[in-house]
Amino acid sequence: MIGKYKIITLCGSTKFKDEFFAEQKRLTLEGNIVISVGLFGHSGDNEVWSEDTKMMLDDMHKRKIDLADEIFVINVDGYIGSSTRSEIEYALKTGKIVKYLV
Repeated sequence: MIGKYKIITLCGSTKFKDEFFAEQKRLTLEGNIVISVGLFGHSGDNEVWSEDTKMMLDDMHKRKIDLADEIFVINVDGYIGSSTRSEIEYALKTGKIVKYLV
């Protein structure tokens, strides 16, 4: 926490761009500091798909998890892909709370 504000990192497939924005707004209005993804590869940000960039973004997202008190998984219809599963495992391994949309 920073001051009285819990830090939450959003995780999930970037194909759920609208849900990312909705949850970021909701969690912010509830009084949390929200960290999200910087690019939405599955929603048109094609820069993500170069190998060096993808590796950097995956590592960067783990650092965002390091900064957080908990993660919030945007798992629309229960969907969790391999990258998100890796982030959940990392969060649990580092003692973070994991919460889910569904």
